[in-house]
Amino acid sequence: MTRARNRAQSTMRIAGHAVDRRMFLRGAGATAAVGTLAACGVPSAYVQESKRGGTDKSAKEKIVRFSNWALYIDIDEDDEQKHPTLEAFTDKTGIKVRYSEEINDNDEFFGKIHPAIQAGKEPGRDAIVISDWMCTRFVRLGWVQKLNKANLPQVQANLAESLRSPGYDPHREYTVPWQSGITGIAYNKKLVGRELKSVNDLWHPDLKGRVTVFAGFMEAAALLMLGEGADIRTFKDADVDVVMERMQKLVDKNHIRSFTGGDYTSGLANGDIMACQAYSGDVGQLQLDNPDIEFVVPEEGGELWSENLMVPDKAAHKTNAEALMDFYYDPEVAAELANYVEYVCPVPAAQQVMAESQDAGMRESATNPLIFPDAEMTAKLHGMRETTEDEERRWEKTWGKIIGL
Repeated sequence: MTRARNRAQSTMRIAGHAVDRRMFLRGAGATAAVGTLAACGVPSAYVQESKRGGTDKSAKEKIVRFSNWALYIDIDEDDEQKHPTLEAFTDKTGIKVRYSEEINDNDEFFGKIHPAIQAGKEPGRDAIVISDWMCTRFVRLGWVQKLNKANLPQVQANLAESLRSPGYDPHREYTVPWQSGITGIAYNKKLVGRELKSVNDLWHPDLKGRVTVFAGFMEAAALLMLGEGADIRTFKDADVDVVMERMQKLVDKNHIRSFTGGDYTSGLANGDIMACQAYSGDVGQLQLDNPDIEFVVPEEGGELWSENLMVPDKAAHKTNAEALMDFYYDPEVAAELANYVEYVCPVPAAQQVMAESQDAGMRESATNPLIFPDAEMTAKLHGMRETTEDEERRWEKTWGKIIGL
């Protein structure tokens, strides 16, 4: 399957407008940028480790209920209801997958699963995929079960070193990356007329009114702090204050065209936006139609993030969920998935599989640094430190005032 065909199939239409999967993944930040535990209307409540497990029915019930984001898995080119890698999992293990694309927003899903978790009831899901910053909440609250690493040999062997020790789960005891991506900057080379190398290049006067920033604070903050010279692995309130002050001045000068979700892609594609914060996978899609669009990991660095697989408390098929996780760390399977979604693959060994493939599209994907970052790019990628509920609430309140929410 060629990359062009992959992209043609990884779009969908909402209200008559074509959008990509990333609009669902983080695009809700445009309308729910201040999503905190309080915004969900639920109190935080820690679940003790001893109370997280349920009766595992995996041996008797050969099913796994898998909740994911829209368009975040391979699709059969002849039948969009089928997912070849899931069918291969069932063929190999005998475990049937009840697959649901029910996750449209991190906070929304938090609110959806909250009643069952807090009541100590079986949640109706065995494997879920959510973003790094929301994983911080789930792990912090004890809403996910500790994984049995004996069931995850391929994960242990094949997980990229750069993804092994996130702040919220330093030993990957509760989470396994599904796919990863990079937050950097994108720009239209033809319109800008020069190379952009720094986050601060976005604030050049000649880009006034043609620049966008992510509306969700947890999506925007890391790159903005990197641009101010902060270490996002250890940043303090003072580093956030610098970002807030900078952004308020830019808003006052009308430098920022808008604060966006995933919808920035349409503006970048049609030329309304000259430069912006961007996700690596989005730009890979846009470049197929417009080679003038460039993605850059800024010289100050970019944010490396993941969406992660987890097993929620009391899930009835934990062992089956772990089998699913491990299956996707087979380099052959990881290659199939990465070739379709074209985000950063968490399995470096999949690159060799792609390079040796008979499929020209697979071989091309093997050389794509937005799927397999090279050593130089990897050295500039950083993960954001774990944040607290109080920090998130305070920052998002200030951020909401700046961007007009």
